[in-house]
Amino acid sequence: MTTLHSLSRRTRRVFAMAAASLAFTGVAALSAFAPAAHADALDSIAKSGVVRIGVFEDYPPFGSIGPDMKPQGYDIDVADLIGKALNAKVELVPVTGDNRMAYLADHKTDMLLSVGQTPEREKVIDFSQPYAPYYLAVFGPKTLTVRNASDLAGKSVSVARGTLEDLSISKIAPPTAAIKRFDDPNGAISAFLSGQAQLMVVGNDVGATILARHPANDPEQKFKLFSSPDHVGLNKNEQRLQQKVNETIARARKDGTMNTISEKWLRAPLPADL
Repeated sequence: MTTLHSLSRRTRRVFAMAAASLAFTGVAALSAFAPAAHADALDSIAKSGVVRIGVFEDYPPFGSIGPDMKPQGYDIDVADLIGKALNAKVELVPVTGDNRMAYLADHKTDMLLSVGQTPEREKVIDFSQPYAPYYLAVFGPKTLTVRNASDLAGKSVSVARGTLEDLSISKIAPPTAAIKRFDDPNGAISAFLSGQAQLMVVGNDVGATILARHPANDPEQKFKLFSSPDHVGLNKNEQRLQQKVNETIARARKDGTMNTISEKWLRAPLPADL
């Protein structure tokens, strides 16, 4: 069973930007030793009939292992869409935050899912258009009216101390808001669920899982803070594959398939401004 600890891992990982910068320096070094020329990725996929897609398996609701011991989640459904568009069998490659960029550089995967676009990453990989929302948001019970930062006045909000959640809410909260800081995301979530805080700030991935698993608390998303959408990550200079992936995402957005996936796993419609 997935624990709150596993749910908060990406929230901590996404915003450790200093550590990420060091990691990408290492990836760039790895890339320097890669062969100067390689077969076009789209041709290689067509020839083998297989597309290898790197996914997290400890990152619900984007990717996790289901009761049947098979991968499930938002990214798994998107991987299936891409596989069908490429007329290829999907080989899901389990990755971690530490190894996935190296896997892509070494061509152990053809692409990665759930990649936030940053200046550091743009130096070593290319990106598709965004396919999934990732953002921080204020969550609270439906009975509590909170539409914007000014509505936080006189209310208590739980956050993990020193995180981007903490920094983001502290910048906009009125002086009378009580920001309750905890040592880690688990503490902030537990404080909200137990009633120690009226509101909490977490990523929409964690929020979606809480909404699904704790209906007695009657929680809902109030308003968004920091936003960093998910993209498909690809090796540099694979324009044909990048175009094919972009076409797949655009088609799925237009015909409503991507919105269906969003409502299924994130319990919210795909944002119009994604």
